[in-house]
Amino acid sequence: MNKISKLLSTTLLLSVSLYANNDNSVIEFEKKRVSQNPNVTIKEVSINTKKEIPLAGWNGYILDVKVNVQGKDVNAKDILFSDGKYISLDLIDSTTGKSLKDLVTPNLTSNYHDKAKLIAGNHEAKDKIVIFSDPLCPYCIDYVPEVIKYVQKNSDSIALYYYHFPLLSIHPAAGTLVKLIDIAKHKGIKDAELKTYQIDWEKYFDVKSTDAKVILEAFNKEFKTDIKLDELSKAEITKTIDSDIAMAEEVMVQGTPTIFVNGVKDSTRLKYETLGKK
Repeated sequence: MNKISKLLSTTLLLSVSLYANNDNSVIEFEKKRVSQNPNVTIKEVSINTKKEIPLAGWNGYILDVKVNVQGKDVNAKDILFSDGKYISLDLIDSTTGKSLKDLVTPNLTSNYHDKAKLIAGNHEAKDKIVIFSDPLCPYCIDYVPEVIKYVQKNSDSIALYYYHFPLLSIHPAAGTLVKLIDIAKHKGIKDAELKTYQIDWEKYFDVKSTDAKVILEAFNKEFKTDIKLDELSKAEITKTIDSDIAMAEEVMVQGTPTIFVNGVKDSTRLKYETLGKK
């Protein structure tokens, strides 16, 4: 669920509405939609991207939405569809059952191929993979190590970049765990991400735990480190995690794992297996 959906979770929304046939109508529709929440004050709505989709006459719109929610400024993105006559919050392929929103998802810029985020492979490689993940996400626990190991086997021809995207509403413990991964890396621990995914953390704490001390003790035991509790609150660590999350939200990552192959979101999560083959 994206930020806009959260803001409107208590309001009644129209799935399809009739509007005039221009881009301004898409903006006005979004303003009217968001303003249904009495706690939200709209500051600005603008079109970030307009993309043709494989449905005759229809376009997907990525909107930049700036609002104030009970005194706090929030910047978010939203996706709408329009054929110039109708506006829809989503379009579903009746054959596959999948949303067409993935077709509108922004491609990654080269900024996401940050050497500091490289966890496997060759930074200079032509083929580049970017993963946004949560180390306590059940699917990620199996998937991310598979991708890492695949890249390690093809390390000359693929680069793999990793960004933290802890799903705090589902796995609060991930908030502490991702900080510990970064602290460990700064202390010289190699393959910290891979090792974290391979550990059974549930024998130490529940994924919904918010007890940083318990999570820290488990991490120190498994990694044989001596990280102190106050290190978790250091500004540089918090800044790194916040930056990762912001980078994810910029390209509308909403769940984990989300993978981009050569800048394009891969909803199948399997295209990486085609890389590195001669």
